[in-house]
Amino acid sequence: MAREKQRYRFGAVGAFALIHLGALGSFGVAPTRWWLLCAAISWAARTFGVTGGYHRYFSHRSYKLGRTAQFLLAVLAQSSGQKGVLWWAALHRVHHRNSDREGDIHSPARRGFWWSHVGWVLSNKHDEYDPRDIADFARFAELRWLDRYHWVPTLALAAAMTLAGGATGLVWGYLVPTVVLYHCTFAINSFAHIVGTRRFATADDSRNNWLLALVTFGEGWHNNHHFSMASARQGYRWWEIDITYGILKLLAWVGIARGLRPFREVRHPAREAV
Repeated sequence: MAREKQRYRFGAVGAFALIHLGALGSFGVAPTRWWLLCAAISWAARTFGVTGGYHRYFSHRSYKLGRTAQFLLAVLAQSSGQKGVLWWAALHRVHHRNSDREGDIHSPARRGFWWSHVGWVLSNKHDEYDPRDIADFARFAELRWLDRYHWVPTLALAAAMTLAGGATGLVWGYLVPTVVLYHCTFAINSFAHIVGTRRFATADDSRNNWLLALVTFGEGWHNNHHFSMASARQGYRWWEIDITYGILKLLAWVGIARGLRPFREVRHPAREAV
């Protein structure tokens, strides 16, 4: 099949390049122990925003939150710089409906590694989404506002880090962890459909990868996820470390999260709605 030629947006490519060039500034800005700790916290907190927020909550509704907690989780997720919460979740639902088939927005099997890893994000092809794919959350006015002004949380974080530490704060508190988180997230779309093991015979190429699971707080158990995609838990075996699920269990224990959906030993649900 001939591959479509995609246009890349100058603004998106330029911003993406500048963030990466800024992160390279870490070689010229020596961090203190404090700023190394801030970098780790910035990365870890926003990793949960992506995994527990964008993915398991907004995309798959694998647990329930009150409206205030839902809004705060959306803000945390968008501080990652991965666009709006409605955009992210809507397109992820499209991915699951068509995983590794025609219509999958970022399948390495269909358009290659570069496209699945980052090309689809930078292209103009997926700037928009069908509101019907995310109608359940689009009914909240505050989420629609956040989605429209998706840059506000991430720029606010960048500004706060700069005010706190100048160039060191910007580079180590924001830019370095942002770039690391970008590629950890993108690796699930690319590497986790190429490298790893397959416990379940799903109708796609999803794979479990223990290294990706460590750096993405459990998202690397990707074949497990494609088998039981509505589950709040992706580490199926006791030894499959799933930090996101551990945090969700803690949030459930203190009464913030509720109704965590279990991993189900059922037939492959790839054709079911999320």
